Amino acid sequence: MDEVLASGRTTSEHWMDRLGEHFSLHRIGADADPSLVLSRAGPTVRALASGGGFRIDEAILARLPKLGIIVVTGAGFDHVDMAAVRARGIGLCNARGATDACVADMAMGLYLAVCREIVENDRFLRSGAWLSRRPRLARRASGRTAGIWGLGGIGRAIAARAVGFSMPVHYCTRRPRPDVPYRHHAHLADLAAAVDVLFCAVPATPETTGAVDATVLERLGPSGILVNVGRGRVVNQPQLVEALRSKTIAGAGLDVFPDEPCAPAELAALKNVVLTPHVAGSTHETWDDVVATLCANIDLFLREGRYLTPVPA
Repeated sequence: MDEVLASGRTTSEHWMDRLGEHFSLHRIGADADPSLVLSRAGPTVRALASGGGFRIDEAILARLPKLGIIVVTGAGFDHVDMAAVRARGIGLCNARGATDACVADMAMGLYLAVCREIVENDRFLRSGAWLSRRPRLARRASGRTAGIWGLGGIGRAIAARAVGFSMPVHYCTRRPRPDVPYRHHAHLADLAAAVDVLFCAVPATPETTGAVDATVLERLGPSGILVNVGRGRVVNQPQLVEALRSKTIAGAGLDVFPDEPCAPAELAALKNVVLTPHVAGSTHETWDDVVATLCANIDLFLREGRYLTPVPA
């Protein structure tokens, strides 16, 4: 059985068990010293399957002289040192498309939860408050204008769901996409000013990190809602906390955070924010597709030296 290295937040990641049904697996968790695993497996391993939470950098790659492919478990690869990977001629592949539908579902769910105050009303009912007073009015969710920052697979899936809620769709990318009927904005602040809900669906890059800042949030406005299912670092978190406290924006739904698995107490204390622990893509169906993509990439590379879902250079 072919040997594969798998890295993640822990050595008991559920997807690792599934991958271990197909390959002889060596596991590295971010909570453990990788030296022993790399000493044993590093000289022979040709494939690495990598989840989030474990940095793949030059020091790790130097211990893997025969490595020819890295496959990440989602669309994002911000935990991989791209320059080091390219310099060594290692192919980087991702599981793009596998998470699109479920992440988009969660994005709309977070929007509905914030806009219709679902979580707050759940607390209201459970506390017994309904026995003595009526819940307050929320805002209509359908028909409001959706703004999507990033129009990859996830962004397009969010747009399709927004259309189902009779929401006009605007988007922000570096260049207009001629194959979509939505309105394009070249600048994020302009997108925020034009919409009622801003969905973040971009990877963390030097250009996107911290881009959702006080200016963008002010442009989104006091009835606006921010939803982030991309990467936590694309939002300036202290400025978001202040915008939520001051009601500069109406609320936020967040599935990702800059320092996972930590979510700041300042956010948890606010009633106008709904928080989930990076679970947008965590469904049985998603992980069936992810594991199938991991296996297909590794199999193709080990057999033929080719890549099935390579990340563009």
